[in-house]
Amino acid sequence: MANREALRDLQTRLASRLQAARTETVSAAWLAVKVGENNCLFPLSQSGEIFPLPAVQAVPYSRPWFMGVVNLRGVLFGVVDLAGFMDGKSARARTEQSLSEASVITFNTALELNCALMVDDLAGLRKREAFSEAVSPPAGSPAYFGSRLTDLHGEHWQEINLQSLSQFSDFLSISA
Repeated sequence: MANREALRDLQTRLASRLQAARTETVSAAWLAVKVGENNCLFPLSQSGEIFPLPAVQAVPYSRPWFMGVVNLRGVLFGVVDLAGFMDGKSARARTEQSLSEASVITFNTALELNCALMVDDLAGLRKREAFSEAVSPPAGSPAYFGSRLTDLHGEHWQEINLQSLSQFSDFLSISA
């Protein structure tokens, strides 16, 4: 008898939690990352999965910021050193330590691009309330730059529109 009541209570709690999850809005809007010396924000709706940086198979005759390909869950993804791409320079010299701390973030499957961006550090999720100011990107910024936000601690964060990046011709052209 006590087991039935405990089971019924558990089912009631689970049902109320599921209902609350369906009605709540998503509070986090961005995945915050460090890309070289830059603080960047990836919209969660455009971001995919996060993985530790696996062994990358180099691709000959590709741009210096294109690191190569990796197998993630049985699917091949191209890996881009986002800091190198954004700086327009060759890939930075990295230590084994920095590579061991790096992560790759895939694009959302809805963007239909098997690409992963290498970032130096994950800084967590950010809500809109975490920022005090948002301004347009500086003149001459790439098309994939979104708003430049300032958090409550005075740090600046650059939003990276992954959908725009996935259609940016320079990004899609990896051949050297």
